[in-house]
Amino acid sequence: MSQSEMPTMRSRRLGAELRRLRTDAGLKVNDAALALECGQPKISQIETGKRGIRQLDLTTLLNLYKVTDEQQRANLKRLARDVHQVDWWSGQGPLLSDDLRDYLTLESDSSLVRSFEPCVLPGLLQTEAYMRAIFTAGAEADRVDTLVKTRLKRKDLLSGTAEFRLRVVIDTPALHRIPGPRALIREQFETLMETGELPNVTIQVLPLDIALPLAQYAPYTLFTMRGEPQVQVAWLEHMTGGTLLEQRPDVEMYTKAWDDLTAAALSPAESRRYISDRIKQESGS
Repeated sequence: MSQSEMPTMRSRRLGAELRRLRTDAGLKVNDAALALECGQPKISQIETGKRGIRQLDLTTLLNLYKVTDEQQRANLKRLARDVHQVDWWSGQGPLLSDDLRDYLTLESDSSLVRSFEPCVLPGLLQTEAYMRAIFTAGAEADRVDTLVKTRLKRKDLLSGTAEFRLRVVIDTPALHRIPGPRALIREQFETLMETGELPNVTIQVLPLDIALPLAQYAPYTLFTMRGEPQVQVAWLEHMTGGTLLEQRPDVEMYTKAWDDLTAAALSPAESRRYISDRIKQESGS
């Protein structure tokens, strides 16, 4: 990856963390520039994610910022190496938006993904038919096949590694808005049941009779990034793309909302019974 292809989600994360470490150490951009014997623009470009950083320079900065935790140093060095990683979706070109690429990067770099969906089923739990119906309604025709293939490929995370966990809360209306004939609706419910049996997947249903503050019904995803110390970020989806929240007060607000949701939702066992009942309803029995 050339410098001209930056910033990427990983380079922005690394830059933001280096900027935080520098300010926490009470140092200015010029202090970092003097340590690396470079100009201030280079430090600014690193901290905004517009360029990567060599391992030797990173070690110099971590020493300057007095970062002594070996696990934290190792994680930052790994992230610096991963800035240049070529991901499986890199060859899709303009058919995948920058926001979607950012989301895919966050998802693939996470050990835990927590998602709340009030209107649609979470992407990792959708059948191909459900995906195609969603994308056909909302995307350009020439992008539909690529978007479906990309979402199907994402599902490899569920069985590809023990380091990945998925927790979702599905609002009840989403379970009554599944498009297609009854056979496809039953297929989607059966997929929910099968996926919910995986040891790294937890599904909860939010019942209709639960009253929560209206602000908490917005769809969002919490990502817990791999490594120690754990870094958590929140991703908000909207009609024109997505927004990443990294500031601790913002993430804590959504974490609290998640705790409220999971406490109000049916337990995983009760959720399975609810979905099972929906299968019976769609089967006419």
